[in-house]
Amino acid sequence: MTYCVAMRLANGLVFASDSRTNAGFDQISTFRKMHVFDQEGERELVILSAGNLATSQSVISLLEKRCGTEELNLLNAPSMFEAAELVGQTMREVIRRDNPDGKISHVDFSCSMILGGQIRGENPRLFNIYAEGNFIEATRETPYFQIGESKYGKPILDRIMKFDTDLDRAYECALISFDSTMKSNLSVGMPLDVAIYRNDELKPCFIEQVDEHNDYFHQLRTKWHKGIQSLFNDLVPPNIR
Repeated sequence: MTYCVAMRLANGLVFASDSRTNAGFDQISTFRKMHVFDQEGERELVILSAGNLATSQSVISLLEKRCGTEELNLLNAPSMFEAAELVGQTMREVIRRDNPDGKISHVDFSCSMILGGQIRGENPRLFNIYAEGNFIEATRETPYFQIGESKYGKPILDRIMKFDTDLDRAYECALISFDSTMKSNLSVGMPLDVAIYRNDELKPCFIEQVDEHNDYFHQLRTKWHKGIQSLFNDLVPPNIR
């Protein structure tokens, strides 16, 4: 299992993903779920992936391989919309290749992806691409997307995230969302990859890997935990007789 979140805000984009794909008593596996495609001064694209690891790795490998050709690819797509279409088509291609007749019913070949970024000449955009290859775009009213194990980290995002939220606050909110998720589900775990892209920079994102030794994350986690406990203790209990 994994968890990814991405935000399209007034000042830019924020991406965050964990790296755990398997967590058992005797084995923990980690693979990166964040992938960057960029040309400085021209475009900066980030993909987050969740779901079947074999499928998502094949999709990313094909997208990377085709960037070196003259066919339509992520480094020459004229718009973010066409880049999202390309990712969706590649997802369908891989699933049809690995399960051509849909007869292998005991294996879930599906994956989902979030694509965000900016291509010179248009505004930054963010897309949630479903396993079927179709997608929806983030709006001012719905500025963030989640894929994977999303339910535990959703409440903080629903309460705090707005389109005009500052990027530093969004970064903070993303980490709290991950802390809430990891607290309730051991299949989501560190290290976390976080990327921040500011509007119109068209240069590599600020990328940070956050692990269990990260001082800021530790302070944030401790303060958030104590704050919730303090707030709960301050609530007036009902008069139950």
